[in-house]
Amino acid sequence: MNDEPRKKADGIDADLELRPQYDFSKGVRGKYALRFREGSNVVVLDPDIAALFKTSESVNDALREVARSRGTGGA
Repeated sequence: MNDEPRKKADGIDADLELRPQYDFSKGVRGKYALRFREGSNVVVLDPDIAALFKTSESVNDALREVARSRGTGGA
């Protein structure tokens, strides 16, 4: 089987188009956005810091260690 994306005659990637059977006419934009935001805390690291940490787990471990060393808690 060929793993390359299918292309239409005009060069558009056919896999990126919605299929006719999908109907979003009754969809509600942002319906779960608040719930998602409440359960997420996204922090953007500067590129030089991000290069030091390859996973979110390693960032969390380092922050917990800083918190413990300062006596401010940490799990």
